[in-house]
Amino acid sequence: MAKNEVEAMAEALKGKVMAQVDKSKALAKKEVAKVKKQLASTYATVEGYAKKNPEKAAMVAAGIGAALGAALTLLMSGGKKGKK
Repeated sequence: MAKNEVEAMAEALKGKVMAQVDKSKALAKKEVAKVKKQLASTYATVEGYAKKNPEKAAMVAAGIGAALGAALTLLMSGGKKGKK
């Protein structure tokens, strides 16, 4: 196979790959837009719930904070409680 043929095949392959990359980018942009829309909708729902039920929202937030604090404490201590 001549060098020119190899270069031509490489260019053709490069063109196909770049076309596929462009398609993948377009699909990724569409998916990101969908996710953003869903997140905005979910945020509005949660915000509405928090406004209607502030006590419950505060309790949920406190529970999540306590759980995260406990997890962080375990990670920081390395789980070596009582070991010397």
